[in-house]
Amino acid sequence: MKDTNKLIELKGISVSFDGEKILDELDLSIGNGEFVTLLGASGCGKTTTLRIIAGFLEPDEGEVYFDSQLINGVPPHKRKVNTIFQRYALFPHYNVFDNIAYGLKVRHLPKAEIKERVNEMLKLVNLEGFGHRRVSKLSGGQQQRVAIARALINHPQVLLLDEPLAALDLKLRKDMQKELKNIQKALGITFIFVTHDQEEALSMSDTVIVMDGGKIQQIGSPTDIYNEPVNAFVADFIGESNIIDGVMPCNYRAQFAGHTFDCLDSGFEPNEPVDIVIRPEDVDIVPPSNGMLTGVVTSVTFLGVHYEIIVDICGFKWMIQTTDFCGEGETVGLSIDPDAIHVMKKSEYSGRYGDYSSFSEEMDTISDAAEEEEDD
Repeated sequence: MKDTNKLIELKGISVSFDGEKILDELDLSIGNGEFVTLLGASGCGKTTTLRIIAGFLEPDEGEVYFDSQLINGVPPHKRKVNTIFQRYALFPHYNVFDNIAYGLKVRHLPKAEIKERVNEMLKLVNLEGFGHRRVSKLSGGQQQRVAIARALINHPQVLLLDEPLAALDLKLRKDMQKELKNIQKALGITFIFVTHDQEEALSMSDTVIVMDGGKIQQIGSPTDIYNEPVNAFVADFIGESNIIDGVMPCNYRAQFAGHTFDCLDSGFEPNEPVDIVIRPEDVDIVPPSNGMLTGVVTSVTFLGVHYEIIVDICGFKWMIQTTDFCGEGETVGLSIDPDAIHVMKKSEYSGRYGDYSSFSEEMDTISDAAEEEEDD
């Protein structure tokens, strides 16, 4: 019997390039009508996964199913999917109308039907009145809308989007995030979106798939991924996190930073070593006499809505996000509620992420720039 909730299934997918394993026995199911995001750093395997679904690449091992039908070996143009890349590959000598209509003209549809469907697409992507304009005269955001319309006019069941917003400036990028989500809701088809931008993934998706090293680390809703990361990699990659070595002496009690705290987690062995995750926005700065922990402020950065404060506690640098100002060198207390403490099993990523000893805005910028260059 066909499972109507599973539109795409990848079973045991492995891919290697030049002896390096890019995907490692990957299993994945994607439902009909979902907005799914493949999220991870450059080289994690997310674009390779997209290419497998599109048919641009055949796996070394494993099976690909579409609507319960095995599609290994089926060429891209015979799959009910369409792809939008970071470079939109529009025809510069065509106007907007002809770019969008290209696929229908290749199929020799009647001119009246072509005109009707192109006009529907222009309305969907908010480009009414732009049909006769040259694509070379459009802004980056407008060109992306044309690419979306061209991809959707053939009524694919799945739209694959490979970093389509990467070339846009920040404001336009945020506008297009909302636009894409609205289009997906209006059409009700499956969108599979690839990005390395965590905020983009959290704001747009029904389901986020976090990848690293050719493997899926976690699948869940944006809320689950953020609030309940399964390991230190996910916790560090999705937003900012203080990740501390800890021990669970018993259920609902966690020891870290030299103190014992109440928490909401259970199911660990007595005195099991664990990783503790505490998000910067979940820590309150209080007078030292009222603090569960005390430390010294080593840096303060004003970010408009809040301050980002680094606090040294016994050599471990905590990040705190707060609207309360504290000066450098000031001794402060930290208060942490039980529901702010998330306990994770130790993993291969334990010890690789943690405090903010080397944190700086400059290093973040350098890292992002390097990643975008790799993606290019």
